[in-house]
Amino acid sequence: MKNISLDITKASCFLAEGTVAAFEPKVKAAQEALENGTCPGNDFLGWLHLPSSITPAFLAEIQACADTLRQNCEVVVVAGIGGSYLGARAVIEALSNSFGWLIQDGKNPTILFAGNNIGEDYLFEMTEYLKGKKFGVINISKSGTTTETALTFRLLKKQCEAQRGKEEAKKVIVAVTDAKRGAARTCADKEGYKSFIIPDNVGGRFSVLTPVGLLPIACAGFDIKALVEGAQDMEKACGKDVPFAENLAAQYAAVRNGLYQSGKKIEIMVNYQPKLHFVSEWWKQLYGESEGKDKKGIFPASVDFTTDLHSMGQWIQDGERTIFETVISIEEPEKKLLFPNDEENLDGLNFLAGKRVDEVNKMAELGTRLAHVDGGVPNIRISVPKLNEYYIGQLIYFFEIGCGISGNVLGVNPFNQPGVEAYKKNMFALLDKPGYEADSKAIKERLAKEK
Repeated sequence: MKNISLDITKASCFLAEGTVAAFEPKVKAAQEALENGTCPGNDFLGWLHLPSSITPAFLAEIQACADTLRQNCEVVVVAGIGGSYLGARAVIEALSNSFGWLIQDGKNPTILFAGNNIGEDYLFEMTEYLKGKKFGVINISKSGTTTETALTFRLLKKQCEAQRGKEEAKKVIVAVTDAKRGAARTCADKEGYKSFIIPDNVGGRFSVLTPVGLLPIACAGFDIKALVEGAQDMEKACGKDVPFAENLAAQYAAVRNGLYQSGKKIEIMVNYQPKLHFVSEWWKQLYGESEGKDKKGIFPASVDFTTDLHSMGQWIQDGERTIFETVISIEEPEKKLLFPNDEENLDGLNFLAGKRVDEVNKMAELGTRLAHVDGGVPNIRISVPKLNEYYIGQLIYFFEIGCGISGNVLGVNPFNQPGVEAYKKNMFALLDKPGYEADSKAIKERLAKEK
């Protein structure tokens, strides 16, 4: 089975000759620092060889828990925020029927995602939808005190117990949390919930291949064994001893850092398949939270083509030339649909009759890449043979190792997120949370002066 592939020719041509090759020693040093544990944030490198460490017994335990939820739930709600839900959602939406939430054929539970916002309407409407339904909950939180997730879990726990009874609810509430510490661990132990551990040395945005991602993905009915196999094969393909010219992650890290140094400050992730929308959302968190610090870092953005060609397309074609694109291209769609002939041909599209819709899409993709390159936008292309579990697993690990290398080349700690705490401090002060009295007084005095 072939791997995903990378084409950087339409990006490296925007750089001085030899630029990408000149990054080889920097990239090799960055990858060796990851392997040797000598890089900043070296206590969060558990993801690096995670795929190859996953055992059949571990996957069987995940699958058994997923099967229990699948057999006893019409709906499974995944409560988590950031890395605690984006990876799972990316995989599930990439592999699901586009209208699965309407079909509800009884083969698979409906998967909902909550705990990622504090929208009162959203939470009210979710609780209304769940009334009268047999639902279960996967609560994903290392601490159990992240505001968005903790608030949502409290609502879901109470509703599940009210609708199913406390004893039955215990069988369909699962905690994915810290091994020993935190409110979620305490709650799971007290209530007797089935639980899985978030490894201490794996940060949230790198956690798709832990129970954080694997359990929801298995609940949705997808093959987690194939997902892990794809990641394992990509781990080998991007190993530190793989030659630079053959190492996809090394090449990706080199060209994007070269473009950044040349003034390209924004990377736009592009897809031509609507199912990949949340893959882009996961990628944005992975790279934004890893590289955006010390007043440095490429800004990760995304578009869904061809839809956004009718909105953002103008800016990309003719706007400020501080951008480059990375295009995820799916070689072969799962389904086949031929364009029909029409006798009247009022729309003038009979020249497409008999062609696959995907052929039209592929020509839109090629035509857009050519136009954008001509317009001064470097293009990286990631080619994925099919949209299935195996290749999504490859894509996940490719982006993870590429991120670790790239962040080290950039000279930041890719594994912390100090800026994330700033809003929380202000929010807790404004809500008069106990322990924040001094902060509360200071921020209220500041707001009074600004009126």
